Amino acid sequence: MKILVINGPNINMLGIREPDIYGKEDYGYLCSLIEKHAREIGVDTEIYQSNHEGNLVDKIQQAYGKADGIVINPGAYTHTSIALLDALKAVGIPTVEVHISDPDEREEFRKTSYVRLAAVATVKGLGLEGYLKAVDIIARGEYR
Repeated sequence: MKILVINGPNINMLGIREPDIYGKEDYGYLCSLIEKHAREIGVDTEIYQSNHEGNLVDKIQQAYGKADGIVINPGAYTHTSIALLDALKAVGIPTVEVHISDPDEREEFRKTSYVRLAAVATVKGLGLEGYLKAVDIIARGEYR
């Protein structure tokens, strides 16, 4: 099984950006955490991050026929990107939306998620561990 993990804008700034919300661990730590967990459960992962919406759309499209699942933290594009929604719907790959914080407990504008409309599940507010839960949901087929 192959899972593509996609991170949107500013996720590369983990440990620097608002550590009281997103934690003190950096992006490299997040990637290592995901890779270690994936190895332990026998899943192949590819991790990708971009601050550019079009690059994220391209990566989703490139996953067609290659990935069995997508874990995506779209960052701020969660609340604005119909393009990401359309790309996810187009490829039809089971997708789990993940957020380090719980957007529903933050500013009002963060409560809208376009990506959620294409997701089989959403994991939020569990910190970096939420990524592991999202990987498990896909690996175990818990969305069926």
